[in-house]
Amino acid sequence: MLLSPLFKIIFYEGRNFQGRHWECSSDCMDTFRHFNCCNSIRVSGGHWVAYEKPHYMGYQYILGPGEYPDYRNWMGFNNCVRSCQMFSPYRGSYKMRIYNRPDMMGHTMEFMDDCPNVFDRFHFRDIYSCNIMEGFWIFYEHPNYRGRQYFLRPGEYRACGDWGCHNPMVGSFRRMRTVM
Repeated sequence: MLLSPLFKIIFYEGRNFQGRHWECSSDCMDTFRHFNCCNSIRVSGGHWVAYEKPHYMGYQYILGPGEYPDYRNWMGFNNCVRSCQMFSPYRGSYKMRIYNRPDMMGHTMEFMDDCPNVFDRFHFRDIYSCNIMEGFWIFYEHPNYRGRQYFLRPGEYRACGDWGCHNPMVGSFRRMRTVM
């Protein structure tokens, strides 16, 4: 899918935007032929999800417009980015249900706003399934929006593996807004 040239992400092999680079304005399921490693990124338009592995797998990094001079600036676990997707700005309402058991079972709670500490609000540390009814959401491994990130589009996620996680522990989540 070709997007507007206003939506662009630039990957650099070196820190501080040095070395070989590659500009991208559409989804890319395998970046390997374009660069070897990624130590800095510039997002000049749109919101992106960068993935550690090809085919939108592995660690996920949600990137809004701005400069990321080192992989730690996007909460990267390493300097490996092997695929990316752009997602359209969303300005509608947000709504999701989370469950403490797989297949939309067990204790449930509905959210329409950010949650910096899941245990404080939900009284469970594990989210095994969820239904994203409206908007885009980001789950974080730890409270206060830290740790591994998981990007969720509208739809049913019957097990935590459906959103790319192997551990159901979610510490916090927030709505993916055009301005975070």
